[in-house]
Amino acid sequence: MPSSSGQPVYQKDEKALCFHGELLYEAKVLDYKVKDPNDKKDGFVYRVHYKGWKNTWDDWVPQERLRKLTEENKELASNLKKDMDAQRRAASGKPASISTKKRPFGSELTASSARGSEDRSSVAPQPPRGTKRGREIEGIDKGGHFVAKVRFAQRQYGTNEEEFVRRPAVRLFMPDALKSILVDDWEKVTKEAKLAPVPSPTPVTKFLNEYERFELGQRRPNSADADILEEIVAGVKEYFNKSLGRILLYRFERQQFYEMHKAVEAGHGEHAGKTLADVYGCEHLLRLFVSMPDLIAHTNMDAQSVSRLREELHKMTSWLSKRLETYLSNEYQHAGQDYVENVKSGA
Repeated sequence: MPSSSGQPVYQKDEKALCFHGELLYEAKVLDYKVKDPNDKKDGFVYRVHYKGWKNTWDDWVPQERLRKLTEENKELASNLKKDMDAQRRAASGKPASISTKKRPFGSELTASSARGSEDRSSVAPQPPRGTKRGREIEGIDKGGHFVAKVRFAQRQYGTNEEEFVRRPAVRLFMPDALKSILVDDWEKVTKEAKLAPVPSPTPVTKFLNEYERFELGQRRPNSADADILEEIVAGVKEYFNKSLGRILLYRFERQQFYEMHKAVEAGHGEHAGKTLADVYGCEHLLRLFVSMPDLIAHTNMDAQSVSRLREELHKMTSWLSKRLETYLSNEYQHAGQDYVENVKSGA
């Protein structure tokens, strides 16, 4: 994200945050220089000293590894540290500091979470007529890993089943407020036979557009940062549309999905020009965020790209968690006896 003005973004003696590996550390900018003397538009590299580290760790780093020392970025650094600590506890067999007896959709944000306290995973959603359905792999493998998404990953990325299970999960920070909503969502759908309203008054597209508009105001116009944001938002919307019917539904919601999918595909009346992201709400988007670590882990993204994607998704989920009344306050609706009977009969 080179400065469009040809000037360094960080100044000498400025305090900042700097990535070292997967974590952000407080650092001080000691010096800077043009990355390529023949092309000043290529940006700068910065010599940094990590706070509390020996001078032998001082290093020249590209601008992409630095972040301004803002409250938001300090929160990001703290959450990345907590996330890393949780991974280490999990590897050592020690219990995490936050746990829940319930296991709703993605209550633990790793591939090893036994998603499916109810049955989202136990019976793979039947697709609407006219779509091709591959065999789904469901259940828990010998390592305790949930593997219901194998076919989806294989279709998306060409990975085979053994490779899917073998690859490590990528951890993504989820604010506690959103975790709580995921628990409530699971209970309402699987225990109370309720459905989130569809079409939603606050659809995924509305949230993504408003988030993008807000976040673009925090970034330089036409900068690499702004371009990355636009790509991330477009990518989340595309992932949502492609994965909703495959991996984001509980069994009880399938009938609702088929009816809405049929209406969207027909494209008549109020559904003309709409996608699933235009009619489904953030209740289902949360489930995608939970699934993203598994999906990311099975792409060919390099470590730097994964770190940047995690950072962008963290900002997005944090922004959402502070606006629950706007995007996640929709009342779930009782499905009705006819709907329940159709679900039971497999209609």
